[in-house]
Amino acid sequence: MGPSFLIQELKNGSEEAFILLVEKYSKSLFAYALSISDDWEMAQDIVQNVFMRTWEKRKKINISSSLHNYLLKSVQNEFMNIYKKRRSTMDLEQKYFESLEKAVRSYDEKTLKSALIRINEEIQKLPPKCKQVFLLSRKEGLTNIEISNYLQVSIKTVEAHISKAFTILRKNLDGKLTSILFILFETHLQSQKFSLNK
Repeated sequence: MGPSFLIQELKNGSEEAFILLVEKYSKSLFAYALSISDDWEMAQDIVQNVFMRTWEKRKKINISSSLHNYLLKSVQNEFMNIYKKRRSTMDLEQKYFESLEKAVRSYDEKTLKSALIRINEEIQKLPPKCKQVFLLSRKEGLTNIEISNYLQVSIKTVEAHISKAFTILRKNLDGKLTSILFILFETHLQSQKFSLNK
C-alpha cells in the first residue's frame, strides 16, 4: 500500500490503513521525537499523540510534501506544544513556591521551630499506613515507584496514601503551618515530578 493510497484509505476511515501507518512510521517518528526531546517517555507520548491526532483529523489531512515529512512535522509541533505547556507549568510552580518561601521567611527561628514540632505532631497522628508512605516519600525521598516496590502495593495505592496525608494535614494545620508543610514536603514532590518529566 503506497503513501498516496494509504492517505486516501485513512481519509475513508480504514482501520487497516491506520494500523499500517503506525507499523510503517512509528520507529522513525520515535527516533526523531527522542532526538529532539532527549526524553524516552516524552518521545513515546509525542508519537502516540501524533498518531491519535492523525486519526482524529484524518478527513482534513492535507499533505503538500510526503506523508513521512508530514508526520515528522507533526512530531515537531507536538514537541513544541508539550514543551510550552510544561514550561508554563514550571513557571507557575516557581512563582508559587517563591510566595511560600516568603511566608516562611516571616518566621523567626523560635517560631519556626515551634511550627515544625506542631507539624511533626500531626504527621504522627496520621493513620499508620498513610504515615508510613508519607514519611518514605517526604522524609526518606523515595519515589512512588520505589515505595510501591518496597511495600508491595500498587503505585495508585501509594498516591492515594500521600494525597490522604496532605488532605488530613491541611485540615488540621492553620494557613501559615500549611505553608511550612508545603515548603518542607511539597517542594520535594514537585522537584521529583519535574525531574521525571524534563
